[in-house]
Amino acid sequence: MPVLTLEGISQEFGGLRALDGVNMVVEEGEIFGIIGPNGAGKTTLFNIITGIYVPSEGDLIFKERRINRMATHNIARLGIGRTFQNIRLFNKLSVLDNVRVGSHGISRSGFFKSLLGLPSMLREEKEIKSRAEELLELVGLYDKKMEYADNLAYGEQRRLEIARALALKPSLLLLDEPAAGMNSGEKVELMKLIEQIRQEMKLTILLVEHDMSLVMNICERIAVLDYGRKIAEGPPEEIKNDERVIQSYLGVGA
Repeated sequence: MPVLTLEGISQEFGGLRALDGVNMVVEEGEIFGIIGPNGAGKTTLFNIITGIYVPSEGDLIFKERRINRMATHNIARLGIGRTFQNIRLFNKLSVLDNVRVGSHGISRSGFFKSLLGLPSMLREEKEIKSRAEELLELVGLYDKKMEYADNLAYGEQRRLEIARALALKPSLLLLDEPAAGMNSGEKVELMKLIEQIRQEMKLTILLVEHDMSLVMNICERIAVLDYGRKIAEGPPEEIKNDERVIQSYLGVGA
């Protein structure tokens, strides 16, 4: 069953066509990768899916609902969460509070109203705190829950971003270059974490990543973008041997 369908998605910025007629179907429960050289339109595509940009052309359908012009917070409430290529944490909040802020994106009270101390808000806040602690346990950061976010190592900050995105209780999780800046050991642990959250939380995952080893080892299907156009799509083995992909992105030596 399709979770996300892109039909002829195009995006222009001042006459520059960043995406050109992209079609894509992401099935429920799969890990779907998007690769391509810098400037291929990968992050632009994520920004369209999450409502930061309104596509110039085409339709974006999430669980049979058209979301082209929906506000970002409403898209999040529907069940689409994301991380960012450049880490966007609240550095002077604790690790725990960073995840709590994510939960307040779908809460009844919101982060600031929760501070009023009304009984219903206190009950909800207790649930949010418990949920945040569970997510920190999942990503291996529970023991550091009271530290400031900017005291974490780089790889830990990446995992904290994932925990915050999961606090929205998404059914579709978008990961924008989650392995960027990680060493080889951290990347291995990240692959295990992605597979774990897919299995335990019954998620569909859409992944943009430059690390080919990670993408080829964890994704069931991969789409390749080049100059805003999709030039290939298929399972990893097929993508590795596609002449167009080799020439435009992987390189002849691949």
